[in-house]
Amino acid sequence: PVAIMVGNGVGAKNGILFKTAVSLEQTGKTDIVVLDKTGTITEGKPKVTDIVSDAQENELLKLALALESKSEHPLAKAILEEGTARGMEPDAVTDFEALPGNGLRAKLEGKALLGGSLQFISGAVSVPADMTAKAHALAEQGKTPLLFACDGIFAGMIAVADTMKADSPRAIRDLQNMGIQVVMLTGDNEHTAKAIGAQAGVDQVIAGVLPDGKEAVIRKLKAQGKVAMVGDGINDAPVLARADVGIAMGGLGSDAAIEAADVVIMDDNPLKIATAIRIARRTVSIALQNAWFAIGIKILVLLLALLGVASMWMAVFADVGVTVLAVLNAMRALRPVK
Repeated sequence: PVAIMVGNGVGAKNGILFKTAVSLEQTGKTDIVVLDKTGTITEGKPKVTDIVSDAQENELLKLALALESKSEHPLAKAILEEGTARGMEPDAVTDFEALPGNGLRAKLEGKALLGGSLQFISGAVSVPADMTAKAHALAEQGKTPLLFACDGIFAGMIAVADTMKADSPRAIRDLQNMGIQVVMLTGDNEHTAKAIGAQAGVDQVIAGVLPDGKEAVIRKLKAQGKVAMVGDGINDAPVLARADVGIAMGGLGSDAAIEAADVVIMDDNPLKIATAIRIARRTVSIALQNAWFAIGIKILVLLLALLGVASMWMAVFADVGVTVLAVLNAMRALRPVK
């Protein structure tokens, strides 16, 4: 109990909250860390980088702004920010519908609007070959192409990019140096995901996963070892609960993700993921040392008592003395985490 309490205190000092003793113990046993891309590896603040259309840019942006104004997705916010910067106001739409992992649909003045991934839009309207090639090229640059259509006619494409956190590559290297496999999980298309995964240096990229499909991925990875899932969004809450250890990025994380997680990193610094695992490993190691030391000394004194050579002072040492030594050993957990 003393070692666990000290470990929890060291975690709190480093901006890491272990909710229970079990959470701390399980964190130390982690074999695989699964990172959600948006808000974990990246800043979670995407920006519009390219607007590609045969018509005027503002005409495409106007359609996109009307459609995305009803969405709460980070990519939608990027388009809203771009429209606001250009002094535009979103037009009111009706019959709005969000299709998780695919896109959006709504009606504007009786016209059917569609917006979303290349796969989704190309399945509904005819997308020119040059636009398809451009979408793939943008995706290979780590950008997310959003395509739009109006009344069954392709209208254009807006690319959005999310900046990678400066510490993400280093945080991933730290985890790999600890013998931990690092997996990036995202709903982005495969081209975009692989480009970002290569920049970050992860071991494996799992792309194109819808929110309700993330749990299946975690179940599959759990067959390979103890899995820690790191996320921050509302959609991450179920999968955080499903993993052996759920780690929420608390600074920008949703209340649902923080509630479902076992561990909360309060400042969104990805370097704290490795720190949390180091603290947990060291704390569990010290707790086991104390347990085996205490049991070993008590067994030794019991054997000596059976042989008739144990004194009262030996018994006192086996009880109080061992407790004092265990407390002193537990204090080693207070050393700074490297």
